[in-house]
Amino acid sequence: MTMISPSSTRHRGGIAGLYVAALESFNSVPLSLVQLVSRVAVAHVFWQSSQSKLASWQVTVQLFTLEYQLPVIDPGVAAVLATTAEVSGSVLMFLGLFSRPAALMLLCVISTIQFLVYPQNWPDHLLWTAPLLLILARGAGTVSIDYVAARLFPKER
Repeated sequence: MTMISPSSTRHRGGIAGLYVAALESFNSVPLSLVQLVSRVAVAHVFWQSSQSKLASWQVTVQLFTLEYQLPVIDPGVAAVLATTAEVSGSVLMFLGLFSRPAALMLLCVISTIQFLVYPQNWPDHLLWTAPLLLILARGAGTVSIDYVAARLFPKER
């Protein structure tokens, strides 16, 4: 199979050249913009979830008792742990502070939901997982407290 490199199709012109040029224009989108949007999107999802839990604590504990039914853990404890993870994880994600540990924590929340509560909702869980994996793998980006802290307190070698 012969591979055509973007540079070999660009000089040809025509539709293929325009297509490759259009694709290459997306290379100029800064990764930090993608990281920022990913952080804000995930933060929003988990912030909204935490706020619904905090709006009526009695209903939240009932949900953990009657619907979520996590094995081994008391529903009241599970409600506190889940809400704490969602509030703290969303705030840390939004600020870009301790982003990688926050991403890992929220990935654990998603894993718990996926495997123990709502396995049929895997499409939503994948939508939340993708940006968290980006943050886990590449960090919070330049628009974050993590980035500023790394510049203020560089590692000593």
